[in-house]
This record gives sequence, C-alpha cells and structure tokens, in this order.
Amino acid sequence: MKIAVLTFDGFNELDSFVAASILNRLKSKGWAAYITSPSDQVTSMNGITVQRQRPLAFAAEADAVIIGSGIRTREIAQDVDLMSSIRLDPCRQLIGAQCSGTLLLAKLGLVGDLPACTDLTTKPWVIEAGVKVLDTPFVAHGNVATAGGCMASQYLAGWIIARGAGVSEAEEAIHYVAPVGEKADYVERAMAAISPFLPTARSAAA
Repeated sequence: MKIAVLTFDGFNELDSFVAASILNRLKSKGWAAYITSPSDQVTSMNGITVQRQRPLAFAAEADAVIIGSGIRTREIAQDVDLMSSIRLDPCRQLIGAQCSGTLLLAKLGLVGDLPACTDLTTKPWVIEAGVKVLDTPFVAHGNVATAGGCMASQYLAGWIIARGAGVSEAEEAIHYVAPVGEKADYVERAMAAISPFLPTARSAAA
C-alpha cells in the first residue's frame, strides 16, 4: 500500500504527521505513507516547514489518500487550477479526509449528499457546500471516509489499515502509539469508531 497524505501550506501537523506515522508502522509489510504536496516545501499553521516526499500527482496513483486540514483550506478550495489537479478514484482508492479536508473532498464531488464528519470550525463551510455534518468523530461510505477533530487522525489511519491489511494489524498499530497504561482503552475506542464501517461488519449485519 502506498498512501498519499495530502498536505498544503498552513497544514495542521496533527493531521498529516500522526496519520503518516501510524500508517508507516506497516513498513515491514511494504506500506509507505508520503507527505504529498503541490510545492517542494510546505509550512504548517505553526510555522514548521517540511520537504514534500511526493508531488501532488502521486495522489492519482496511490492506493489510499488522506486529505489533511489547515488554515488555508477555504482558499485552496477556491483555487480551480489546484483542485482540478487532484485526481482521485473512490472505485480504486481508499480516500479519507479530516476536519477541513472534508471541505476539499466535498468540492471534489466525492461526498455528494452523504453525511460527513468535520471539525467545529469547518462545519459551517461544509454545510454551505451542501453536506450534512454528523456529530461523530468518524464515518465511512464505501471507500470514502471523513473524520472530525485533530486526534481523529488515528481513526482514519486505523480504518485504512483495517481495510488494507486487517483488523488485527489496525489494533496493533493503534496499540503501539497509544499512551502506556491506556493502550487497551485506546484500541477499544478506536475500533469501536471504525468497526461499523468495515466490510465484514456490514456483511455480518446483513
């Protein structure tokens, strides 16, 4: 699995770095998550400048894509040239968006009339884009997932791992990054959030 973590100027470090770190726990299985950006360097909302690992075009060939949030998301959503260069395929790819990344997902036409998750600041903008916003941290519809809140990045990463490698691998990855003494609680909470949206859960319910 090759994963593009879309990261734009003004990005939220928790979205991009936490998700990428958890996903890269599966390097031994050939997985790799890359900071993917339209420019060679991007600067976070707190002034941290990083070198991109892959260009934006990589998103089209990746097996999974996560769209992080940031303080410039509304500006990015109005950049016609930039938005038209983001090519995603929910039939082939697992696609996740977090917080204001959900606005970009909506603008790309990948949310439609389905309910989605986002953060409280972005909520009015996503509603304005015609999307019903849920008061939950995570939801998935097929191969497209959205999450709300900075720390919900673990849910997006866990969902991608569960879909691409298996539930036990997702539990192991979350267990590794969870605080000592609270690991079981963290794993239980994360899996409770994502399990209803895994194919096996839907099959069992049917």
